[in-house]
Amino acid sequence: MISKLTSRIPTRSGLLRHSVAWFLGALVFMFVTAPFVEDMPNGSLIEAVLLTVVLGAAVLAVGDRRQTLILASVLVVPVGGARWLHHFSLHDGTYLFHITAFLVFMGFVVFHFLRFILRSPRVNSEVLCAAVATYLLLGLLWATAYALVARMVPGSFTGVAAGRPPLHGFDALYFSLITLTTVGYGYIAPVSGPARMLAMMEAVTGTMYMAVLVARLVSGFSFARSAAEETRPPGQP
Repeated sequence: MISKLTSRIPTRSGLLRHSVAWFLGALVFMFVTAPFVEDMPNGSLIEAVLLTVVLGAAVLAVGDRRQTLILASVLVVPVGGARWLHHFSLHDGTYLFHITAFLVFMGFVVFHFLRFILRSPRVNSEVLCAAVATYLLLGLLWATAYALVARMVPGSFTGVAAGRPPLHGFDALYFSLITLTTVGYGYIAPVSGPARMLAMMEAVTGTMYMAVLVARLVSGFSFARSAAEETRPPGQP
């Protein structure tokens, strides 16, 4: 019974083998280099290139089906196009459009990963990479939302270094990740109602995600053991 059920469920999320792992690597690389790239003379150009690589890897990571691949390709075009247009024009309208399109696309990627994690019949490297990538994407999604709120509601955050623009870039990512992990160092603090609401939602989401993920991994391991015992020849230990 178990073997028949698992045979109908896909065990790979990406278009190519190890697509999710490549996406996770690109995402981690962008996170690690963010504070250094931001202060470089051509930092904006490098950020645009890194983001383009991450976006392309994301499309491959969710393109296990033709329909999903097409939808991801349609959603990613406005994100990349608006980011490069903003790089050359520096217009606030293109930046806001880029943020909005980015939230929609990455929300789609997170939804796809969560569905893959919850429906996967066994816990393998694909599932683990998707789980870690989803956690990092949650931080990236909220960082983008914080940047949007900082633009729409001036003074929403305190603690941003003097002379710097409203919360964005690495500052937003830093605040998002310490909120997601419920560390909360307090160097940057939300002040406005929308900013506080987002911070509360992120802290709750981060805690719930880890609890659900651990439960899912344990159940997946138990499911795999049951499947192995079912296919084991009678009398074999």
